[in-house]
Amino acid sequence: MAENTVDLISRLKKLIPRLRGKRVGVVGDLMLDRYLWGTATRLSPEAAVPVVDFVSQSECLGGAGNVAANLAALGAHVETFGAIGSDEPGRALQKCLRALNVIEKGVIPNPKRMTTVKTRIIAKHQHVVRVDQERREELRPETEKKLLGALFSALKSLDALVLSDYDKGLITENFADRVLSAAHQLKVPVFVKPKTSKLYAYRGARTVVCNLPEAGKFVARALHDDKSIEEAGRALLAHFGCSAVVITLGEKGMSVSEETAPRHFLIPATSFEVTYARVGKSGVERGATGRQVFDVTGAGDTVLGVLSLAMAAGGSLLDAAVLANTAAGVVVGKLGTASVSPEELEHALEDIRV
Repeated sequence: MAENTVDLISRLKKLIPRLRGKRVGVVGDLMLDRYLWGTATRLSPEAAVPVVDFVSQSECLGGAGNVAANLAALGAHVETFGAIGSDEPGRALQKCLRALNVIEKGVIPNPKRMTTVKTRIIAKHQHVVRVDQERREELRPETEKKLLGALFSALKSLDALVLSDYDKGLITENFADRVLSAAHQLKVPVFVKPKTSKLYAYRGARTVVCNLPEAGKFVARALHDDKSIEEAGRALLAHFGCSAVVITLGEKGMSVSEETAPRHFLIPATSFEVTYARVGKSGVERGATGRQVFDVTGAGDTVLGVLSLAMAAGGSLLDAAVLANTAAGVVVGKLGTASVSPEELEHALEDIRV
């Protein structure tokens, strides 16, 4: 192993304990991820589809809620801000937040709003179908006023703020502008996962995180090689007026562009396989050249959460990006929406390469 990699691993292992206790706010589109688990041994006589015999149901946080869950799993003090419906899924979502000790004073229930629910039917670890229940409507003025009031009241005590936009109507251009302006005045760094419909709404963010297809849409061209990805990162720095852009590349890792750096930095994906037998475990099989991805659900949320938390704890952008990339490598080896523990993250650092 190269000396610089040894030094990097040592530095990141020292960073992990500093994550605990950092105060991070998460504002954005909160969702409930619902899983119906069952078995499938026959096809329906009515159509060529499997018949799933129901076994159990489970629920966890999705969307911006999954960012909060990832932060909480690493010991952060997390406060959430968003709007949900006064409905059964909304109550289930609040229950999930409480179970993780995430502060939910900024989560505003509204009887005229629907809580976004994504229901996945899983048969013997096979994802059969997903059913989405949602409405993309802007907040009512009175709800937005309550939400911003709660956020602005908490902002002065936060070490970082994550803005997670899934384009469900909560984050408008005016909303984003007010939030970033308030955070800038209080010198609270903002980390953003944007949507294409609000390309210029996040100016002044510390870091913008997007995946490769999103980055391609933002710059209106295909990104098919390292040169085009680097050019896109530079273009997005100007578009967003932000300090850094992180483009996640799936099995190829991530690209990091920073305003003050002369060139972008490519972080390769963690080079180990996760087999079905090891789902949810921290152990890895060595000697593999690639990754067997089990489930990419929520991996981008993990990157966003870990990156913001590591930088709030004093890590550099590149150190935070390597740590976030390593964390994402753990969660894609787990079935369903997942997070990573400090112990899993420290163990996975042994397999990084830069």
